[in-house]
Amino acid sequence: MAAEDEDPADREELDYRFTLANERTFLAWIRTALALLAGAVGLDQLTPDLAPVPVRVTLSVVLAVGGAGLGVAAYHRWVRVERAMRAGGPLPATRTMLVLTVCVAVAAAVFSVLIVGRSR
Repeated sequence: MAAEDEDPADREELDYRFTLANERTFLAWIRTALALLAGAVGLDQLTPDLAPVPVRVTLSVVLAVGGAGLGVAAYHRWVRVERAMRAGGPLPATRTMLVLTVCVAVAAAVFSVLIVGRSR
């Protein structure tokens, strides 16, 4: 029998704790995206002497675009996980965390170089 033919009353409802855990994960990703956006604004507005304007603006734009991209990725992941849980299938894998980790590591390295170069 196809899933469309099933009586909704016969389907077992997903444990709400799983849905709430998925939502908490989504919100954690959104907080990280907001932190990237705040970092972009802070870097641009509060550190005028940290680096030359083109470098500072480029870093700010990269952080802002990263925050926007992470926000979109968070929603996309939330939807995929929700569908997988409701279908009883395996949870989908994602490369977003690897990309985020590499980007944060590169940003930290660049900021470290800028801070050390400024202090000399």
